Amino acid sequence: MGADSRAEHAGRGRSTRAVVLAACGGLLVTGCATMPDSGDVQAVKGAGTGDSQVRVYAVAPRENADPDEIVDGFLEAMTSDDPGFATARKYLTKKAAQGWRPEQSITVLTTAPDREQADRNADPDNQGRAFPLSGRKIATVDARHGYQPNSPAEYLQSIHVVQQPLANGKGKEWRIDSLPPGLILGEADFLRNYRSVNKYYFASGEDWVVADPVYIRQRQDPVTRMDPVTQTVKALLEGPTNWLKPAVDSQFPSGTELKAGVTTLTTDDQSTLRVPLNAKADRAGGEACRRMAAQLLFTLGDLTSVRVEQVELLGSGGQSLCRLGKGQAVEFAAVRDTDREEHPYFVDEHGKLMMLLVGGKEANAPVEVPGPFGKGTVPLRSVAVDRGETRAAGVGQTGRELIVSSITTEQDPLPPVLTSRAARPADRLSAPSWDGRGDLWVADRDPAAPQLWMVPDGTGHPVKVRTPWLGDGARIESLRVSADGVRIALVVTRGERTTLQIGRIQRQTTDEEQIVSVLDLQPAAPRMESVTAVSWAGPSRLVVVGKEAGGVQQIRYLQTDGSTSTTSVFPGLNGVTSVAAPHKETVPVVADSGDDGIVRLAPGTNWQPVAKKGFSPVYPG
Repeated sequence: MGADSRAEHAGRGRSTRAVVLAACGGLLVTGCATMPDSGDVQAVKGAGTGDSQVRVYAVAPRENADPDEIVDGFLEAMTSDDPGFATARKYLTKKAAQGWRPEQSITVLTTAPDREQADRNADPDNQGRAFPLSGRKIATVDARHGYQPNSPAEYLQSIHVVQQPLANGKGKEWRIDSLPPGLILGEADFLRNYRSVNKYYFASGEDWVVADPVYIRQRQDPVTRMDPVTQTVKALLEGPTNWLKPAVDSQFPSGTELKAGVTTLTTDDQSTLRVPLNAKADRAGGEACRRMAAQLLFTLGDLTSVRVEQVELLGSGGQSLCRLGKGQAVEFAAVRDTDREEHPYFVDEHGKLMMLLVGGKEANAPVEVPGPFGKGTVPLRSVAVDRGETRAAGVGQTGRELIVSSITTEQDPLPPVLTSRAARPADRLSAPSWDGRGDLWVADRDPAAPQLWMVPDGTGHPVKVRTPWLGDGARIESLRVSADGVRIALVVTRGERTTLQIGRIQRQTTDEEQIVSVLDLQPAAPRMESVTAVSWAGPSRLVVVGKEAGGVQQIRYLQTDGSTSTTSVFPGLNGVTSVAAPHKETVPVVADSGDDGIVRLAPGTNWQPVAKKGFSPVYPG
């Protein structure tokens, strides 16, 4: 059955459906799911959990089906893996079937669309019937596979049904002649059929890659007939999503596609994947080809269904263009020293910077770092450690001054690199953040002159970041920059709401100055009524602390495109004011839990206390 069990609406004209264990046959009006072949028989209610193992098979309309059944059957058939959506098209008139493009877009609702009864009075000539569809829209997925979230909003559309002559000319049958574009899926059906993967492109003018999350089918794509590996490669070749496109480059020559007819890509016994391309790829030079192969290796690394240790690109004639292994592709990673253990840091009750040793299941006692931050000669309010773990940027206890210091050698305190003029400490500097380039970011929350700043290399002349969206009372509460330096997570207050936004960082260097902008903010947690804290947790994943409307505070993983991660909610923890997540999943998440102090969550354990008093936990970045 469909995920949200439209059988619930039987009282409004929908027929109650049943799930059978063996053959589906013609017993169902719409679809049925595959079931295990052993174990106890249990009642089920569709794929309400979004379980990717549940399969829905579309069933063609029965003879003399009434209009209600036609609409319900079509809505159910949209949730299936039917090749070409051929069965779903049987519910449409010939003209509507030819014009329907299910690959054009996906509208994602909180639950399956609610189909109301048709208003017969609206069509007194009985030429057709319009069935209203309603629900709460939470996102759309465009033709480039990009997920675009929004705060839940009312969805109102309709499906129109008419009678058309039977092929044999004897009688008529009801069919759909007008319908909304693309697919319309409840969230559970969407997550059952689609999965998030990261495509990778090079940061503009740089030699490291940036993650670009998109959604592909869990299994064979009904339209292209491609398996998930081939779908992923095709999505990469199509280029970055519209939002990320201005800040990244693809090394594949324009027009590069998979060789015609390729629908399956598999590795050999050496875990090498050979990717046949069209003639556009033939002109790629050696270094460009290596970069193309690196994009493929990073992209395919997200697919747990296949292990790819090496890729070989093939030209239009089957000739080898280049090969690249995973070990060689590391040079293009945004975080390159992956063997070095990441360490979390925090500020203790005396304003001193402390480092945590994360090895093992049990929490170790924190240790003091060298330099003025560790000695307490410069008491801190907040801190950020650079990704090489050699320097830290700290905001002093008054919130007025931003200071950079070594944390590996002893040195005297240095002059501040930036100073806020705000009258109140709460209106001064936010906690800072380092990007992968070694540049330092901080927000001045002065109501008289709110500004986002970037300090080149942490020591250069501060650059005013262009933020055309920062006016009209908006205030940056906190920020975290991605390791690739292309995206920035911003906790922004506007009026009564504090939301999480992802901005795209664009840089331009002229003869006179460096121009840096943060543009095209998009919501990353649209269903949260208020957001308290955020941390990057990998190339395209965030750990977010916040509340949904009417709910309690929670900590959860979210994708940067605003979609919900598969492993989403953390164990309960009260009073969290800040959180820090590592780049690698093998290292604990650390949080400031108010009365409980600094705590950590190692994989496979529950929250453990680290320090009774402390604040501002951070991982490098």
